[in-house]
Amino acid sequence: MAYEVPPLPYDYNALEPTIDEQTMHLHHDKHHQAYVNAANGALEGTEWAEKPVEEVLQNLGSVPEDKRQVVRNNAGGHYNHSLFWEWMGPNAGGEPDGALADAIKSAFGSYDEFKAKFKDAGIKRFGSGWAWLVHDGSGLAIVSTPNQDNPISDGKAPLLGVDVWEHAYYLTYQNRRPDYLDAWWNVVNWPKVAEGFSKVG
Repeated sequence: MAYEVPPLPYDYNALEPTIDEQTMHLHHDKHHQAYVNAANGALEGTEWAEKPVEEVLQNLGSVPEDKRQVVRNNAGGHYNHSLFWEWMGPNAGGEPDGALADAIKSAFGSYDEFKAKFKDAGIKRFGSGWAWLVHDGSGLAIVSTPNQDNPISDGKAPLLGVDVWEHAYYLTYQNRRPDYLDAWWNVVNWPKVAEGFSKVG
């Protein structure tokens, strides 16, 4: 089954003013579609063409070598963005609660300390990439990855990620990545993050 770009779970302007409507159109309709097209093209005719994207990314070493980097970049881009759209929402933000909030406090000392470390990971990611909250098998951790790499390829479960490629924020924030990261908390869909945590925590 060829990959497809999932529809946005909200209107393109639903995340304003944090993320502007034009950015959402370009990011979802153009960038995500390009990853899907390239991933489908690279996997066509291989044994991985019908496999779920998670399985492909967990087994990159088994993907034919001449296609591996294209698959890593583009299947990764598809998976990352499919998660990213779900991790955001209108009328969102605030703080996590319940078991997720307890786990964040246990791992990082406080919610504010978690936010600071997460932002730091996003700021210090040189060039393009992502900052992530993951479950690494023993507990919560913050990591960052280059390009469209996903922690799932390293055996970690991604629970929340922020895209720090310039195309994710440049129309509104220009070169002010820290401002984008500060504003982004206003659209984080904590119930969705908690849902993922409940499966691994």
